[in-house]
Amino acid sequence: MLLAMDVGNTETVIGLFGEASAGGGDAMGFARASDEHGLAYHWRLSTITERTPDEHAMVLTQLLDLEGLDLRDAVSAIAICSSVPTVSTQLRRMANRWFASLPITVLGPGTKSGMAILYDSPREVGADRIANAVGAFDLYPGASVVVDLGTATTFDAISARGEYLGGAIAPGVAISLEALYTQAAALRSVELVRPRSVIGRSTVESIQSGVLYGFAAQVDGVTQRILEELGPARVIATGGLAGLIAPHTNTVDVVEPWLTLHGLRIVHERNHLGEAT
Repeated sequence: MLLAMDVGNTETVIGLFGEASAGGGDAMGFARASDEHGLAYHWRLSTITERTPDEHAMVLTQLLDLEGLDLRDAVSAIAICSSVPTVSTQLRRMANRWFASLPITVLGPGTKSGMAILYDSPREVGADRIANAVGAFDLYPGASVVVDLGTATTFDAISARGEYLGGAIAPGVAISLEALYTQAAALRSVELVRPRSVIGRSTVESIQSGVLYGFAAQVDGVTQRILEELGPARVIATGGLAGLIAPHTNTVDVVEPWLTLHGLRIVHERNHLGEAT
């Protein structure tokens, strides 16, 4: 099975794609039958930059053990997408030490994605943004806009021909809240849930309203401006906060929580097609 790892600044999402059953699967034998596009297991962890290669291997071993799986027997290939250079280095070292015989893909500059990158400097595009774009075009052929609600909120436009056009980057919910708590001494951390009404009747509800409806409005505002340039397109939301923010937007068509992992798998297939997995 393919172990896919999406390392963000705040959280790391790990997925294990199941092997295809008889009569179904893609060119490399990975299943596509489930609602999660073949994703058999998934975990969400805090990103810890200080972990050593051996500690990364230990965490993966423990996660799979919780599901009754043996890491060495279950994993037949590894794909990594990271926005944190220090973690990227440690994961490469882990893979080279513990999984040297397996097909390994680390998405980054020079990795064959199968998608034209029409950025002024393609090497500047984050690996997660490329994975999102590849995953979006695979699931929904045609023009699309991907809104990734993570540490930062990113907007990425994909043309009807499957070209990565560019997008926008804004501070995410976590960054904005951290700035709010740091700069406003009277405000405290709150749980991010839907308040009783838009007009908050307490400081907690006021913060919840401002965050939830403020970021929903940001998504709609930026997305609408992109659509004015791009034309009709499907709008796909992903990221750790997509499930919270997207239901309160007017522009998001579908939420794909595992889009980055799916795109990472597609990139891996394009780089290792035909290799034993």
